[in-house]
Amino acid sequence: TGRRNLIINGAMQVAQRGVGPTAIGTGYYTVDRFKTQKNNDGAFTSEQSTDHPNGAGNSLKLAVTTADTSVAADQYLYMSHFIEAQNLQHLLYGTSSAKSLTLSFWVKSNKTGTYSFVIRKLDSTKYHLVHEYTIDSADTWEKKIITISPTAGSTSFITASAGAIANDNGRGLEIGFNLAWGSTYNGATNNAWSSNTNHYATSNQVNWMDSTSNNFYLTEVQLEVGENASDFEHRSFGEELALCQRYHYRRDITIYDVAAMGHVLSTNRGAYLLHTPTAMRAKPSISQGSNVHCWYSSGGAVASQSNLVAIYMDNDTTEFNQVYIMADANSSLASIGHPLALTSYHSSGTADSHVSLDAEL
Repeated sequence: TGRRNLIINGAMQVAQRGVGPTAIGTGYYTVDRFKTQKNNDGAFTSEQSTDHPNGAGNSLKLAVTTADTSVAADQYLYMSHFIEAQNLQHLLYGTSSAKSLTLSFWVKSNKTGTYSFVIRKLDSTKYHLVHEYTIDSADTWEKKIITISPTAGSTSFITASAGAIANDNGRGLEIGFNLAWGSTYNGATNNAWSSNTNHYATSNQVNWMDSTSNNFYLTEVQLEVGENASDFEHRSFGEELALCQRYHYRRDITIYDVAAMGHVLSTNRGAYLLHTPTAMRAKPSISQGSNVHCWYSSGGAVASQSNLVAIYMDNDTTEFNQVYIMADANSSLASIGHPLALTSYHSSGTADSHVSLDAEL
């Protein structure tokens, strides 16, 4: 039947940024491809957990550390997953043949009540659909299965031409798991497409942030074409990692490990060619951890490397298998043209030495 699941890392196997628990705001922090969207007065952590409905596997766990008992009108918290637009062309959105989707997932929380998710179509005219679900029993894994019709709410948004999803490498759909929404955003009708881009939740959505005892677990997230849910599509760790590395690649550097080779450009500037394990979605941004150095040929000396900036081999390229990195050292290097190695130089392999490339949606 081919690959069914449109979600990458739905089993929460890959956590390139670390397993946590990590205090988080807005952004990607632990499990790959799942992004926190936050604007409220509370605080919480994220981690990759081994708590799993089938006893063997991973989940994404959130835990409140500072409660927000009264969410203001413009405040919110949800966990989202973006799907690349060119991976959604077979949905036929924007035509009268637009297909239904089924979302299935396992969820657990100590806080019971009405939750919801939002599916946002982000190309052409933006449309939102909110669907409620209930966590019935505290601290119990429950499987939810929800069908998403292109004409939910007796509308023609998705089947009209403005419902089309562009065939490109941008954002096509966003699936958001709602945890708290203020009144500005919670006026949606359950299970109905809307052109109101403030419709992220219904007024029944619980405030998950109201107590420091609250937790939330999520795993085996699957979005597939059709009106029925199939068994979760388990992919190998290697395949899931490669899919994640299209959007984020972290190259950890242990002691004396060589991440990239390069050469001296000027007195204290080096340039390196870093190959990525898979083609990245777009030109990535770059960041680095501690103790990143260059090893240069003049007596085997080392110099700290900072201010890494990614320069690209071909500005017309739309997918990147290699990245040209420039970096400034804290001291003079060897003569121009001499070889360099981008490496780590510390007494143990536990230091936070890495180079990260980010092309997230």
